[in-house]
Amino acid sequence: MTEYPPSGQGDPNVPPAAPQYGQPPQYGQAPQYGQAPQYGQAPQYGAPAGAGGVSDADRKMWSMLAHLGGIVLGFIAPLIVWAMYKERDEFVKDQATEALNFQITVIIAYIASVILTTITFGILFFLPFLVWIGSLVFCIIGGMAANRGERYRYPFALRLVK
Repeated sequence: MTEYPPSGQGDPNVPPAAPQYGQPPQYGQAPQYGQAPQYGQAPQYGAPAGAGGVSDADRKMWSMLAHLGGIVLGFIAPLIVWAMYKERDEFVKDQATEALNFQITVIIAYIASVILTTITFGILFFLPFLVWIGSLVFCIIGGMAANRGERYRYPFALRLVK
């Protein structure tokens, strides 16, 4: 006859029984800590898709990247940020829209300065350089303001995108 150890003293060769955690979750509800989801129900982690929930640090970072990305990528960087966050966060959408409008204005200014330089046979050769310097300065100012969590408005920009 085999003797079993008294309760409270487990045999090291026998795995302990699985813990019991109460009732399983109802259909459509997220499982509580320690509960397994029902058969056919996927576990839910984090916020549901499209629920917003952008942290303050992410809000500042993406707003800053919308402004500073225009230095390298032109209107593409704020356009990407605007498309990603237009329905998730109002602050990021506002700053990406502002940066996008400014970058569109800068493109128009570049085209006008090149046309004026061509018409004057190079006398106004410094105009595209001045547009670039102005864009650089205002993008940096906008990026730093967005990083502080402040809404920034460029002193001159065509408000084409709402």
